[in-house]
Amino acid sequence: MLTGERSGGNKTSTSPAENYYLARRRTLQVVVSSLLTECGFESAEKAAVETLTEMMQSYITEVGRCAKANCEHTARSTPTLSDVVITLVEMGFNVDTLQGHAKRSQRMVITAPPVTNAPVIPKSLVTGQKRTHPAYIPSHFPEFPDPHTYIKTPTFREPVSEYQVVREKAASQRRDVERALTRFMAKTGETQSLFKDDLTAFPLIAARPSSIPYLSALLPSELELQTLEETDSSEQDDQTDTENNLNNTIHDDAGADKENAVLPPGGGVPTVKSNEENMIDNPYLRPVKKPKVRRKK
Repeated sequence: MLTGERSGGNKTSTSPAENYYLARRRTLQVVVSSLLTECGFESAEKAAVETLTEMMQSYITEVGRCAKANCEHTARSTPTLSDVVITLVEMGFNVDTLQGHAKRSQRMVITAPPVTNAPVIPKSLVTGQKRTHPAYIPSHFPEFPDPHTYIKTPTFREPVSEYQVVREKAASQRRDVERALTRFMAKTGETQSLFKDDLTAFPLIAARPSSIPYLSALLPSELELQTLEETDSSEQDDQTDTENNLNNTIHDDAGADKENAVLPPGGGVPTVKSNEENMIDNPYLRPVKKPKVRRKK
């Protein structure tokens, strides 16, 4: 009774696809049992029958797979008898014995398997209208794939141009960058904690004491230094151009007067290097320099 209830429960729980394959499996088991009876066996264990059934199913599957490969190798879609014969020869089977085996006297007749519907293959995504073969393509050629595999559906996303959204996005990005930089500095440098018990909670970047705290406020930034260097270089270029123009217009008498000029008490001529050494490093105490005004030529 228990076995019957279990089998009945399995029948109700199996799907149509499983029923289809189980019916084919039972037919193979009947074939194996009939062959054992023809060979003179009166009984067999269930494990032995299952093993022989599995071997027969694997053999038939391999024959079908190789026949399909030979068929596709010759640009066909449906296997023929010649494909099966070639497959059996390649697998080492003597094809000449098939006719004698089919005409044996003690052959048992097996009833046809029960009619079961083939398993329904679920349909894939259908997009657009499927194309048919043109007149110049034979009908045995494979069909075109589903349209969704080659139809191009471009998607365009308009850029956000609203002022409020752009400002909110920029503020959030800036906040994220500052937060990430703060965490990086807290992990790589010295930190201080608000709580003495838990040093890992709310870490703060340790402040480094400086002997001259106002020095950072007086020193210019890198951008200002770069601007000053560009201004100085442009002024030096203008000065050299002016000096060259003056030298070309000076007469020989002016050169003689310059040679007879009185030297300073030290006996040396002041150089540019001495002027640079006397220059004040503090930008707030330097003399005012007017920005260069480029004239249009």
